[in-house]
Amino acid sequence: MGKRKSSSKPQGPKKRDPLPTTFTCLFCNHEKSVEVKLDKKAGCGRLECKICGQRFQCGINYVYSEWVDAADAVAAEASEAEKLREANGSGSKRTTDSSLRIDENEDLDSYAGEGIVDDEEYD
Repeated sequence: MGKRKSSSKPQGPKKRDPLPTTFTCLFCNHEKSVEVKLDKKAGCGRLECKICGQRFQCGINYVYSEWVDAADAVAAEASEAEKLREANGSGSKRTTDSSLRIDENEDLDSYAGEGIVDDEEYD
């Protein structure tokens, strides 16, 4: 005669590990300086760096990942703007020394050009 099999008790739901609430700042790189605050009633999440003061607010679902995506987008825009500034700046700096020189033989008191008429010719 053998023993009866005991029925297994139903297991409760598994406990989830709590999500981290402090992160390293993407802007100033200080560890554990960014705090996450979730407002479940309003449905928004806020991130704020204690050191550099950077703030971000969005929907409650993916706060950290949206912050990272927004920071990457800002960095990409900044690099594109820097490239444009460099491209435009190098084009305007192409002045030669000969264009800035004034010939010693030029009469500095007289005006010349298509739209400017000499006083003697006007009469």
